[in-house]
Amino acid sequence: MSAIDVSVVMPTHRREKEVVEAIRSVLRQEGVHVEVIVLDDTPEGTARASVEGLGDSRVRYVVNDPPSKGRPAVVRNHGVTLARGRYLHFLDDDDMLAEGALHAMVSALDARPDAGVAVGWVVPFGDDADWLKDKSEYFQWAAKVGASTPNSAWTVAHILFRGTLYVNSACMVRREHFATLGGFDASIPVYEDVDFYLRGIRAFGHVYVDRPILHYRTGRPSLMHNLGKDGTLVMQSNEMIHGKYRKTNGALEYRALQLLMRTLPFDIAKKLPLWLPKQGRVS
Repeated sequence: MSAIDVSVVMPTHRREKEVVEAIRSVLRQEGVHVEVIVLDDTPEGTARASVEGLGDSRVRYVVNDPPSKGRPAVVRNHGVTLARGRYLHFLDDDDMLAEGALHAMVSALDARPDAGVAVGWVVPFGDDADWLKDKSEYFQWAAKVGASTPNSAWTVAHILFRGTLYVNSACMVRREHFATLGGFDASIPVYEDVDFYLRGIRAFGHVYVDRPILHYRTGRPSLMHNLGKDGTLVMQSNEMIHGKYRKTNGALEYRALQLLMRTLPFDIAKKLPLWLPKQGRVS
């Protein structure tokens, strides 16, 4: 068994100050053995001095060569090839882990060998009051739904047809499942993290960690934020995610979940027993 519990894979792009804050939030985690793999997605390696200046042997700095040109899926997939931990966590370079987050997620997955993914709360922060209010309301809703959703099948259905319940950095996955899932799909313009964890939960099940996991920075410009403003790319991404689900799990299952989620109030729908058969293909 690996002596490292969690490999935290962290792409970074010209956020020299924020990435250090993110790394420190990992190094403060107690009760787990961690490694932090920082992949600098700039050709100049602009974060090298900041990251290596931390002087911590648990932190590994790598220049992602060639740069991905704004495709974090490519960078995360590269980072996994360097990872040695039992579990994988993908932390965005402007977010921070909540105190005790990794121990809580590792403990939850250790207690549930039948589950491949752990998901927890998101707590937003930031200086823009309007952004913060909007995101706080959204994540409070997501936490409430996540805690009350009875099983992974209903979580999958909710994500597909009523809205996602997580962000990339609020999830953890067993490293042994990453290759089976095919990693992150770099062909999806935005929401490639939603696609990855949707496939992971569908294939391997999940456990909900009912506590704060991530401090999520709001109101800051980013490449993905700017791409997300493009309704065409959002629509294209959603179509790709739904198309992949139909291809992998069958049109019949897809239409059945759609019918249940769109015709029944969730409080009623979630009381119905729902079980999804295992599939051989998951990517």
